[in-house]
This record gives sequence, C-alpha cells and structure tokens, in this order.
Amino acid sequence: MRIRTILGRALRYIFYGVPIQVTKAQIFYTQPSKQLEGKKIIITGGGRGLGFSMAKKFIAEGAEVLIAGRNEETLIKSANTLKCKYLTLDISNTNEIYTFLQKANELLGEADCLINNAGISLHEQDFTKVTSETFDQQIAINLKGSFFMAQKFIALLRAKNKKGNILFISSETGATVDDRPYGWTKAAINSMTQGLASKMIREEIRINGLAPGITASEMTGYDTEGNLFSGASPSGRIYLPEEVAEIACFLISDISACISGQIIYCNNGKTLNTRW
Repeated sequence: MRIRTILGRALRYIFYGVPIQVTKAQIFYTQPSKQLEGKKIIITGGGRGLGFSMAKKFIAEGAEVLIAGRNEETLIKSANTLKCKYLTLDISNTNEIYTFLQKANELLGEADCLINNAGISLHEQDFTKVTSETFDQQIAINLKGSFFMAQKFIALLRAKNKKGNILFISSETGATVDDRPYGWTKAAINSMTQGLASKMIREEIRINGLAPGITASEMTGYDTEGNLFSGASPSGRIYLPEEVAEIACFLISDISACISGQIIYCNNGKTLNTRW
C-alpha cells in the first residue's frame, strides 16, 4: 500500500472517526424433510434465544417438543407460538429434575432426546469481579444442573431399555483459557459430554456437544436483526441462532447415527490454532 494512501486514510480517521462496518448474515436452511418425525424432545432453556430456534426447527422436522425454563410467562408465549408443550423448571434445583422428567414424559409420551441448553453468563469483567454468589450460580445452572439432568434422563431411558440422544450446548469458550466461571463450566461440559458418551454408546445412547461462537441472543446482547459485525470472529460476524439450530437438528437426527462423543464448534474455525 502506498504511503500516500496510508496517510490519506489516517487523516480521514482523525477528522471523521473510524467508519462503522455493518454486517448482515444470509442463512441457508435445509428444506423440512421430517427427519425428526417420531422423536420426542425436551429442551431446557427453550423459551427464547437458541433454545427457541432449536424448538422451531425440530418441530418443522416433525418432532414433538417440550420446552422448559424458569420464566413461565416467556414459556407460555413461546409455547403458543411454537404450538408445543412446556414445563417450568429451575435446573439449579437438582431435587426437582427427576420429577420434572417424569412430568415431561407424561406430556410427551416417553422422550428420547434431551437438549441440555439451559445456561447463564454473568459477564464478569475478569476474575477479580467474580463473587462467591456469581460463581455458585453459574456452576449450579451450567454444570451441576446439566449433569444431573443428563444422569436422570439416562436412568429413565435405561428403565425402558430405549435408545436415546443427548445434546449438550457448550460454547467456543470451552476450548480456550478463561479466568471466569462461564468458560470453566463450558470446558467441563465438553469433558462431561465425552466422558458420558464413552459410557453410553454401547447402550445406543448418543451424546454430543454443540459449541457455538458468539450468537445473537438476549444473553449476548446482540439483536438478530441488527448489526452482526464482529472483529473477533474469522467470519467477521456474530452467528444467528437459526443457523446453529440447523446443526443441532443434524446431530440429533438419525442421519448422524455414527457421531457420538464429539464437540462440534460452530465458529468458522476460530478455535483452530492458526491466524485468520
């Protein structure tokens, strides 16, 4: 680049500021083919964000879906929109999980798929801002709740000698160093996913993890209809829940029957040990 051009750009930045880059996403969808027909799926954290998008996709593919979460008002609104069932659940209260699953089975008629999606990030600036309360809250929901949900779900599948499928929603942060509880819980979920998968594959219970990059949602603060630009992503943008839901659908369908114990990253290769 010529020095004259560089100086010209520098002067424009000084006088007019850094230009705002606006990025939108074009999403490609698989045509509904009823690939999930006959499947009965429980989605924790299903009232909004990625959970809602997964529910919408699964229903379009023929599945019966039950969404769960803490906010009943949100669940009612989402269930009415999706035409699906719902139950309230505080996943951090592990004593409620078995009863919840029994009720879900009564409503669905024996679920065979579980999407462990419930999770929170309290966005602490760094480790010095983490308190005992915020630490415990994220561990209780993201890790402890997810583990006992999977444990009890497996117990119910075993009691009926049923095949099944569990999908843990992790995050790209699980593959990187972090000084905050959210990242630690996701790293632990990745290990949990593979550990449980190694135990259950011979019983035809498949367990995988899905680890998106930053996805537009209420939790991340990005609007799906807004500017999706991100300089921290190889693709230069934030991801949309609808495109992540497409991958989730594949992972719980019989098309992916040969995949178990895998963590699938949806971040355009950001976790690769290379420069982009």
